[in-house]
Amino acid sequence: MANPDLTALTGDYAIDTAHSTIGFTVRHAMVTNVKGKFLDFSGSLHLDGGNPSASSASIDVKMESIDTGSADRDGHLKSADFFKIDEFPTMTFRSTSAEALGDEDYRITGDLTILGTTKPLTIDLEFNGAAKDPFGNERVGFEGKAEIKRSEWGLTWNAALETGGVLISDKIKLSFDISAIKNA
Repeated sequence: MANPDLTALTGDYAIDTAHSTIGFTVRHAMVTNVKGKFLDFSGSLHLDGGNPSASSASIDVKMESIDTGSADRDGHLKSADFFKIDEFPTMTFRSTSAEALGDEDYRITGDLTILGTTKPLTIDLEFNGAAKDPFGNERVGFEGKAEIKRSEWGLTWNAALETGGVLISDKIKLSFDISAIKNA
């Protein structure tokens, strides 16, 4: 069922972390992109199909679960140079507003907290549909993207390159592929 009556989707949902991804992309050495994701997170959605602006989202990410495919790089990201996971073990997002943009497009704005610093974040979302899975769960899916400047959250470690430029870009592209199950 690709385009159900959205009012039928109204309710509370838990993010299915086994079928969802929270990822990021960062420019490295001015020449390539490094991608990573977080393996341990939880979250909930409240969807209001009749009034999308009354919808909300909440996500908690365990920073120790960062995975870029390189144990050395992951260790550096967990250190005091970056995420200081001993002091700040969790990154959070709490929505403050939601809006329907038309068709399958939505925008959710909220507070992103990293390293104890909270700044606004706007995520553009595409509704991918709703379905009942083989186990009887009502599911919804969304894909989203956003960009942040990591320096705004105090993530400023870097190294100059001999050829000019820096090792790690300030701009981080965030990506969300979310599957959520309606609470019984």
